[in-house]
Amino acid sequence: MKKEIVGVIVVLVLGVAAVIGLGVTGMVIDQEQVVDDRVELEELPRPELSGGMRGEMGIDKNINEVSLDRYLGREDVVYRDVRMLVDEAVYENIGGDSYLSGYVEGFEVVPAPLLVNISGLPEVVGETYQGSTLFTEMDGYYSPNYEESMEILEYYFPKDKKIFLMCGGGGYAGMVKNLLVGLGWKADNIYNVGGFWYYDGEHGVQVKHVEGGLSKYDFWKVPYHDIEFSYLTEKE
Repeated sequence: MKKEIVGVIVVLVLGVAAVIGLGVTGMVIDQEQVVDDRVELEELPRPELSGGMRGEMGIDKNINEVSLDRYLGREDVVYRDVRMLVDEAVYENIGGDSYLSGYVEGFEVVPAPLLVNISGLPEVVGETYQGSTLFTEMDGYYSPNYEESMEILEYYFPKDKKIFLMCGGGGYAGMVKNLLVGLGWKADNIYNVGGFWYYDGEHGVQVKHVEGGLSKYDFWKVPYHDIEFSYLTEKE
């Protein structure tokens, strides 16, 4: 009787061991399968200027309003729209929108006119915001206006990431790229992907809508980063 009990116990133990062994094997196979199925991120093409006027604004030839959707949602990229919610320049005069009427999903808005003084806009649109800025550009040299200027810039535009810049037509994005490169960022990590006014992809977030014949803007939808200069320390 004791031999029979011992035999049953041995069978049970061996059975449990076999089940555990199969489970472990299954886990190994599953882990290997995960590794095998992991999709590596597509290597980004190096920034390359478009031709003509778009190239003069710094818009990229390979990653722009047409191809942008293919490169969205990457962990190695930060996405920055550099428009203001309401710009003082009248961009309607060149077929654009002075209001931020929409943006591409995944982009956060950090306004270029708050980063650096803007110059060289088409005469027909007038001037943009002329208030305080983190930096002042003069003859291609960028000087910080506040003790925190560089810290803020590095926070919104981290040097260890690729950076996609977008605005309304591409001009502000080109100016911000010049700012970053002028302050030590690697040019090959920064892409001017053009203007939202020309974007026709699948990931647009509509901010503007019309009610009763009047245009209204749901700015609450926009991931917008303002800069409160009164809390910063001016450089002497």
